[in-house]
Amino acid sequence: MTMPGAGSLFLAVVCALLVDRYLGEPALPWHPVVWMGKFLARAGDWVQQRTLQNPPHRDWQAFWLAALAWTLGAALVTAVAWLLQVALTALPWWAAAPVLGFVLKPLLAWAMLKTEVRCVESALGQSLDAGRDRLRGLVSRDVSVLSETQVRESAIETLAENLNDSVVAPLFWFALLGLPGAALYRFANTADAMWGYPGQYNGRNWAWAGKWAARVDDGLSWLPARITALCLLLVAGRQGLLLARQLPAEAARTPSPNSGWPMAAMALLLGIGLRKPAVYVLNAGGAAAQSSNTAQALRAGNLALLGFVLVGCPGVLAVQQGVAGWVAIAGLLADVRVLP
Repeated sequence: MTMPGAGSLFLAVVCALLVDRYLGEPALPWHPVVWMGKFLARAGDWVQQRTLQNPPHRDWQAFWLAALAWTLGAALVTAVAWLLQVALTALPWWAAAPVLGFVLKPLLAWAMLKTEVRCVESALGQSLDAGRDRLRGLVSRDVSVLSETQVRESAIETLAENLNDSVVAPLFWFALLGLPGAALYRFANTADAMWGYPGQYNGRNWAWAGKWAARVDDGLSWLPARITALCLLLVAGRQGLLLARQLPAEAARTPSPNSGWPMAAMALLLGIGLRKPAVYVLNAGGAAAQSSNTAQALRAGNLALLGFVLVGCPGVLAVQQGVAGWVAIAGLLADVRVLP
């Protein structure tokens, strides 16, 4: 794979975050994640037409058809990203890096996420119903029965979870594998959001049709989620190291193998409880979330992201460059062996 240098990749990350901060999201007709969603919606319809809604046993047909559709979409997304990267690496580094950052930007979303969380808090200041309505666009749970505290908790949970899913994880895979890595992760995460339900959702059975998408996303998110949690706890300095002892047990309270890590880290950092009714409670001994905690969560997210960019990204780039170096050495040795 043609890879830009570590310096170009790091500069591209900085440029992408600046574009995110000052320009925001591209228009929907030009947004690659929207294109991914349209493909997944049509592919999901095709799979669901061949999925048993009440299977008497394991529905392997739905599983493999969904896996095939996912693989085709992932291959297309990765190929397009690779071709773009190859084209950009032909430019001088000082031109390639900012353009690569501009292309990377739609694969992450931090400014928009923060804006939505702020809007939930502002809506709660008007009325509980307004807060519920604003939250509905952020979560898939039933918001009609949530209290003011639960609405606020849900918004803070979403911020913590998507700090990983929408920012750190795409940047992690970009630093490791370049633009194809970030594009593949964004496709996998979008597929999980649309297909990865453990059973019935909106009148469709995803128990087996969504299993492949869910498991791939779990695998790709495993390490970034833990890095995100660590970055959040490091915001608290020495106190964060003490809180880290509680993190594994708290994170394990959620059904997801990954989302519990940044959410539990945020709960411990803020000293509040975060809960999904009838599913889990994180940091059960914590205080009820107040309006000030939303601002604290936003600040913690900013600092955690800054820490990842300044320390985590260079670390991943060092690993990537080290692996590339060993691959190059192995190639040279192989060439030597075949020489007459």
